[in-house]
Amino acid sequence: MGRFRRLMRTNRLLLLVFLLGWRVYGFAQIRLPRLISDGMVLQREQNLKIWGWASAQENISLKLNGKTYRSKADAQGNWNIALPAQTAGGPFDIALKGKNVLLIRDVYFGDVWICAGQSNMVLPMERVKERYMADIEQANYPAIRNFFIPTLTNVQGPQADLPSGKWQVATPQNVMSFGAAAYFFAKTIYDKYQIPIGLINASVGGTPIEAWISEAGLQTFPDLLATIQQNKDTSYVNGLNRKARLAIVPRPSEDKGMLEPVKWYDPAYVPKNWRNINVPGYWEDQGIKDLNGVVWYRKEIDVPASMCGVPAKLFLGRIVDADFAYVNGQAVGNITYQYPPRRYTVPAGVLKPGKNTLVVRVINQGGKGGFVPDKPYFLSANGQDIDLKGDWQYKVGDVFPPFTGAPSGGITLQNQPSALFNAMSAPLVNHAAKGFLWYQGETNAGNPKPYYQLLPALIQDWRKQWNQGDLPFITVQLANFMEVNYLPSESTWAVLRDAQFKSLSVPNTGLAVAIDLGEWNDIHPLNKKDVGVRMALAAQRIAYGDQNVVHSGPQYERYQIEGDKIRLYFKHTGTGMISKDGEPLACFAIAGADKRFVWAKAEIQADQTILVYNTQVAQPMYVRYAWADNPADANLYNREGLPASPFRTDE
Repeated sequence: MGRFRRLMRTNRLLLLVFLLGWRVYGFAQIRLPRLISDGMVLQREQNLKIWGWASAQENISLKLNGKTYRSKADAQGNWNIALPAQTAGGPFDIALKGKNVLLIRDVYFGDVWICAGQSNMVLPMERVKERYMADIEQANYPAIRNFFIPTLTNVQGPQADLPSGKWQVATPQNVMSFGAAAYFFAKTIYDKYQIPIGLINASVGGTPIEAWISEAGLQTFPDLLATIQQNKDTSYVNGLNRKARLAIVPRPSEDKGMLEPVKWYDPAYVPKNWRNINVPGYWEDQGIKDLNGVVWYRKEIDVPASMCGVPAKLFLGRIVDADFAYVNGQAVGNITYQYPPRRYTVPAGVLKPGKNTLVVRVINQGGKGGFVPDKPYFLSANGQDIDLKGDWQYKVGDVFPPFTGAPSGGITLQNQPSALFNAMSAPLVNHAAKGFLWYQGETNAGNPKPYYQLLPALIQDWRKQWNQGDLPFITVQLANFMEVNYLPSESTWAVLRDAQFKSLSVPNTGLAVAIDLGEWNDIHPLNKKDVGVRMALAAQRIAYGDQNVVHSGPQYERYQIEGDKIRLYFKHTGTGMISKDGEPLACFAIAGADKRFVWAKAEIQADQTILVYNTQVAQPMYVRYAWADNPADANLYNREGLPASPFRTDE
């Protein structure tokens, strides 16, 4: 027994020595951040910093293009190597040597653009593939690279690195995951300048601007700073979220369509007591009052033999909120939230000649449920389409009881001030960039006034963080969205667009106006190509110094009251202002001191100014243009085809 114990002690000692040796050896290895990896794009014509971690005082060398650069880690193991400015080009290999050797392959020097914001910035090419199939097939651009950052949060403080991520080359396969607006921006810039482009996309849907600003950048916002300090208390955050979880009482499913012996999607099911309903449309608009729950839709269609025996595609527009789709009893698709388009593949052999049954189980938690209007609804196979709009039948499977009680009070980390900056932006600041592309604002539109200060704060904060001077910052203005209002009205979306417009007072900034690129029924409009092109036009002027490019539509500058009329002055009129559709200018409203706005007549004079008036307003004082959630008739452009930004004179 004594010999056994001595042997065990010896083995434990050897194991301890091994583990300690492994730890020392492991920390002695030079380590690189995720961004510094194969396929990366480094900023051209800019002194660079290649950085990483190693053991304390470890000597590091870097070899590039036949030249060697050296550095030494500090006492904490941090190191960086200064790399002199490089001209555009590639591919290159970079070798790093400490107590180990690392090789970074396929490196390009070009222009790096930081792409950030909400879902419209990250919305991938896959979501718009039907619209841009040719662009996807032709996406063979070895010098365009994309680094996508998944959603990450941290309320404690800035992070030094990303847990995952890799650079991807623009190919027809890879480009499906590129942000569509960012890709079209990169393609436009590359096609013109033939300079490698690196996109770093850090965007999260449904997030407010304050989540993207550092704590240092929020020093003039005491309420947000107080929230940041409160969120650093882990016990406080965990306690609130634990209480919120406990407040959620699971409710067993009572959906009759799934509980009956023969389920309602089963081909053997015989429908009874189903009622007629129209698709597309919301059920609250068709005789079903204030129902949150499960509604089943059913339709029988005749399918010709020529559409059978091959895979088919089922287009069900958009559905609020979740859906399960069945064809002849076979599940063909399921999406759990309202925004993605429903494009389901029906496998070969599911369709049969003659009568076929489509069943869609729709689950809605709040607001209007059903099929979103003005979206595609059809079945396609073998070059033939069957229109699915029109009469369907429905039956209610379950009714959710009204929610009662106080809000749970949990904290959504991605909405907290600085939480996204800490986790997704801070690890990027050592990576030199050409500029920033920003598409965000929908989440702040409910309370838009702080945006007048928050957007300039973001611009200044990021420029300070990257420490490269006044880097170009290009904002996408919110697109037109929601129902059209045919009377002058107030609009929080218009206020937020105005805040974006006013941010142009910050030097070296640009604005891509998207007031004509939206869809009334979709917060994620499909036209991302024109968004990317307009961002690229702004970049050509601001970042690339092309003074000949017309990069903006007309921008309101000042006004002058002339008796019973108001004259408006503009800049960036290009070769002149026009009404795009040839009709009289629309969406101009005028008011006197009472600010009761009425529609006005507006006339372009000498291609440079606009005279606005209404005989009912004898003493006009204020003018607004395109001041609405969805100013669908706005038609003021320059001859180069770029729309004027919405504006107001009553501030």
